[in-house]
Amino acid sequence: MTSLERRSVSALAGVFGLRMLGLFLILPVFALYAVDLEGNTAFLTGVAIGAYGLTQAIFQIPFGLMSDKFGRKRVIAAGLLIFAIGSVVAAMADSINGVIIGRALQGTGAIAAAVIALASDLTREEQRTKAMAIIGMTIGLAFFVALMLGPVLDRSIGVPGIFWLTAVLAIAAIVVVYKSVPTPVASHVPVGGETSLKKQFSIILKDIHLLRLDLGIFCLHLVLTAFFVAVPFTLVESLDIQRESQWSVYLPVVLLSVIAMVPLVLMTTRKKRIPNIFLAGIVLLLVGELIFTFGAQSTIWFLPGMVVWFTGFNTLESLMPSLVSRLAPVQNKGAAIGIYNSSEFFGAFLGGVLGGLVLGLYGTRGVYLMSAAVIVIWLLIMLPAKPPKLLDTRVLRFVDLDSQSNSLAAELSAIDGVTEVIVMAPQGVVYLKVDSELLLPEALEKYETVADN
Repeated sequence: MTSLERRSVSALAGVFGLRMLGLFLILPVFALYAVDLEGNTAFLTGVAIGAYGLTQAIFQIPFGLMSDKFGRKRVIAAGLLIFAIGSVVAAMADSINGVIIGRALQGTGAIAAAVIALASDLTREEQRTKAMAIIGMTIGLAFFVALMLGPVLDRSIGVPGIFWLTAVLAIAAIVVVYKSVPTPVASHVPVGGETSLKKQFSIILKDIHLLRLDLGIFCLHLVLTAFFVAVPFTLVESLDIQRESQWSVYLPVVLLSVIAMVPLVLMTTRKKRIPNIFLAGIVLLLVGELIFTFGAQSTIWFLPGMVVWFTGFNTLESLMPSLVSRLAPVQNKGAAIGIYNSSEFFGAFLGGVLGGLVLGLYGTRGVYLMSAAVIVIWLLIMLPAKPPKLLDTRVLRFVDLDSQSNSLAAELSAIDGVTEVIVMAPQGVVYLKVDSELLLPEALEKYETVADN
């Protein structure tokens, strides 16, 4: 990456990280706080926790389209301002309905698509995957920090204070957007050129492997949100770990789960192992839920169960985005990521709603059994599935493609291991989908030499 690209990606990762930190901070503490809110029920607690997911899923694509028309920075700033307003509404609310409105407003400021588009504008094609990985890692870091910091902040400033802090973080992110993020000269034409959104989505929705990943992220975030509807009550009622002390649970649990996850993630460097690691992550989630169901009365069982559960969650959360990128057709990657993200947000919303509903009817054990049932369905769908062929993306750059685009495409397509060729003549770029196991190391050397000239 050039210094400009590093600066751009770091700043955008910071912007997105601040926003997601604000969303995640209340997850481990809100369910217990909501008990004292006017008009509260277990169902409405779940709705409040998951409300941001519904509005974020709905407004993600419109915000992305508006960023094309009105400019990336303006739309990102507007989204962050809406997010800040939602945080203030939630902070000032003394009823559960007020918090639900605030959380829904938070999700309405759906800047994900605009941030990713701006990152694409400010990076070269061959650096774009690295840029997305950095942004994704920042979101993961924000999640882990929030799990550990949320209970500590709750103890010192309370949940309303956390919402106020979230508003401040959003305003700080706006400052970062205008002070630290460069303004692109012009937006890149998306890969695939003028292909309509309808056609792109149609192609993605017919891909069974991508649909399984969409289902997977939906289920994963459904059980994640349900987890935070139920677990805080179990810690208090069954294990006598009070709200102000729960940070001492999340801190070691998260750290141990990250340590346990590392060997699993390292094993995914060999592609043939990825399907087995994926299934192992789902099984770990299921084992965790079963421990929650039958071991909730014992610290000796419940806390190790949390480590097992988070190990599975961390593994799947880190693995699935890269699988989407590898499986999506080059010219439809944006649509694939958009559907994947929307599935994640809808899952978060439904997890809150179902978790709250089941909590009110059957208690925490009912929530754990519901989550286990969701995971079993997911596992049964994945077990008979034929592992997909995982491909890598290569990018070649050329000074003049207009005069040789057709012949070059045919020439590259004839190389063993090259499965897809997309020539973007105006940008001087050729995208390749390649099977690294079949592609000889020297097969693209002469083209890479041309690209470097």
